[in-house]
Amino acid sequence: MSIKTWNRQERPREKLMEQGVRMLTDAELVAILIGSGNIEKNAVELAREILASANDDLFQLGKNTVDDFVSSFKGIGKAKAVTIVAALELGRRRKNSDRKTDKINNSHDVFDIMQPLIGDIPYEEFWVLYLNRANNIIAKQNFSQGGTSHTVVDEKLIIRTALVKYAESLILCHNHPSGNINPSSADRQVTTKIKNAANYFSIRLLDHIIIAGNHYYAFSDNGEI
Repeated sequence: MSIKTWNRQERPREKLMEQGVRMLTDAELVAILIGSGNIEKNAVELAREILASANDDLFQLGKNTVDDFVSSFKGIGKAKAVTIVAALELGRRRKNSDRKTDKINNSHDVFDIMQPLIGDIPYEEFWVLYLNRANNIIAKQNFSQGGTSHTVVDEKLIIRTALVKYAESLILCHNHPSGNINPSSADRQVTTKIKNAANYFSIRLLDHIIIAGNHYYAFSDNGEI
């Protein structure tokens, strides 16, 4: 049944304008993004199918690429797929910009900052946060991008950057696309190597955070720093 035949108060666009955006379901919001359905389903029905493919989890849906949407759903071409991916990315960036300060008080502060950046990407990235004496972030930098199970880290570049930026301390952070938050032996080895190198220059390694989806593992919380 075409959306145009629905009562005005039930049509997603009109509902948003007249009742407010918070009154819409996730499917209705996605339907507005894609604009139209296919020969078998209207936009809302197609949006429900898209959400169901991710178990109605927007976080899981955010892992999809443009090609994933195009290849998986009849009626979703590149233009519609780009719109969905862009909207999900804006949501991630908004979450990251909600922080009022970049002061780090605990491991969860690091998770809040880094999860929108690396929490749902399908490959590993290794980042370093550089802090001043007051534990405020003065820089954050991506040092490597790898495959689905590992990435290569050059500790010399990490320490050089700390010296150039006059950092008092640093925090390591990377993601596990597998969803397993537990550190590998390689994770522990690189942590020890960077900690020892930083200590030589009186720079403190405060933590190493591993992010997997909406969960994380903090070396400091587990007595490993």
